Amino acid sequence: MTPTRSVRVNIALATLSGLALRLYLVLKFPVTDTGDAPFYIELAWNWLKNGIYGFPVYGQLTPVDMRVPGYPAFLASVFAFAGQSTRAVMVAQIFVDLATCFVIALIAARLAPVTSRRRVALAGLWLAALCPFTANYTAVVLTETLVIFLTALAILLLLQTDVGGATVARAGSFLANTWLFAGIVVGFGTLVRPETPLLLFAAGLVLVAKWWRPVDWMKLIRAGLLMGLGLLLPLVPWAARNWHTLHDVQFLAPRYSELPGEYTPLGFTAWTNTWMWRFRDVYLTQWKVNEEEIAIDELPAYAFDSQDEKERMADLLDEYNEALTIDPPLDQEFREIARERTERHRLQTYVKVPLLRTLTLWFTPRVELLPSSGHLWPVREEWQDDRRDFLVTLGLTVVNGIYILLAFVGVWIARRRTGVALLVLFCVVRTLFFARFIETPEPRYVLECFPALIALGAQVFTREVKS
Repeated sequence: MTPTRSVRVNIALATLSGLALRLYLVLKFPVTDTGDAPFYIELAWNWLKNGIYGFPVYGQLTPVDMRVPGYPAFLASVFAFAGQSTRAVMVAQIFVDLATCFVIALIAARLAPVTSRRRVALAGLWLAALCPFTANYTAVVLTETLVIFLTALAILLLLQTDVGGATVARAGSFLANTWLFAGIVVGFGTLVRPETPLLLFAAGLVLVAKWWRPVDWMKLIRAGLLMGLGLLLPLVPWAARNWHTLHDVQFLAPRYSELPGEYTPLGFTAWTNTWMWRFRDVYLTQWKVNEEEIAIDELPAYAFDSQDEKERMADLLDEYNEALTIDPPLDQEFREIARERTERHRLQTYVKVPLLRTLTLWFTPRVELLPSSGHLWPVREEWQDDRRDFLVTLGLTVVNGIYILLAFVGVWIARRRTGVALLVLFCVVRTLFFARFIETPEPRYVLECFPALIALGAQVFTREVKS
């Protein structure tokens, strides 16, 4: 069906609005020196200029496998044309993110009834174009924009398979198979962020629920093998490089991004996992390890079960602060406190803290890239201290809540439509993974769910056809 003039105008306005929002964020609030950004830039530049995917170790440029190479490859491709320009990277990310908006619109349309697809697609396009949270990450040199695009594209492909009610995956030849293509896209996403295969895990759960009878097992096995093969294909060159250069079988990256022989303080992490759920607590503990002193008085009261435990922890932190290093003996002391706390409060460690982290992942103001405190409480004090900061934080909190509310309503409206289960399960699986198994509850970790979230929210705009 040929788009009408009003539809074309709508698409143009949504695109221009999305472009304006992203240009504003890039020009007003660019971020190049936070988190892993300098590390990615250095990896990409060394790879481009010296042909070595690595960085200086003891004064010598050394190959590493600390990060998968997808995002550094993206940076290197931009640097090849624009030099080491982070602004050029951000502009490239703007166009990647705008492309994501159109993919999200297609996902939304795929979920909607035929009679409402155009309307729902436009709603999805507008919601994606005006989403400040995904747009904000175009203004930082981090993986989010690229992996969100690849995740959205993989979701769209999966919706063209039996997961989304289609049967084209069985009709095509082996090399033109949608299962295989979806796996390949997820494979490239895995080279950007290693947890991207969680999408295929969610798809597998949908297929198991659909094909649990023995008569369907061959279809289940075939789909799983094709997705698995597609996933592996982009990873094989990276694994071969690691084997040839580092003599290590590594398809992803080390779990804690450590150098060979570097000690990872897992005991300290085990301790923070028994209590830490707020994002701001990450700044006070995990992100200071081996770099800054950790002040006992800055930690929240719920980090300790008793005064005796707090005094024990004060002694350990004093020892750490002297050397700014957690060695194995000191780490074992942290591990012992973590074990004792877990034995006393198993529900807190395994249920309460992950649930609270889930709230952090989904319901924070998402101002980590903006010059805003992110604080709303106590309301009177925050309002009096900095009214503008309070209003920005409150506004983004409300906007975040609106997107989530739309998604919940959209799920209810579209609950019987094929394909909805994939999007819902993907959001649930990814949330549980980061709430339970990753040591820092960073809100950006669920941004990869936003293509699903926005597409579900667009279902609210379905027009009911009266018979």
